[in-house]
Amino acid sequence: MGQWGAGLGLLLMPGMALAQELDCGNAISQVEMTGCAERDLDAADAGLNAQYRKTRAAMRAMDAEFDKEQQGAEAALVKAQRAWIDYRDGHCDAYAFQAHLGSMEPMLIYGCRAELTRARTKELKLLEEGDQN
Repeated sequence: MGQWGAGLGLLLMPGMALAQELDCGNAISQVEMTGCAERDLDAADAGLNAQYRKTRAAMRAMDAEFDKEQQGAEAALVKAQRAWIDYRDGHCDAYAFQAHLGSMEPMLIYGCRAELTRARTKELKLLEEGDQN
């Protein structure tokens, strides 16, 4: 999150209630828009984590069909997911430099990460289903 992460936390902290009271359909202030973007990322991340568990179980099941020395599906998925997280975070940090050190920067990062996270969730679902198209 960088330098702005602690500041954002302090800004939003007086209102953990604020996060619950946000009307994201009518967000007007930057604090509201950033809070909504963070909420969207949290939801996207929850979906990703649920799908990752399913996909990892599918890769484990695939590995079980092979002799020990031929296995590697689950390990490949774990390696890919770690690399993807590094890519997502680095890409979104670079994307948000258009508002570097400004009040929009966190919102841009959260929005970018949410978008890429939803796309990755779809990729993992296809992988779980065995569809490589």
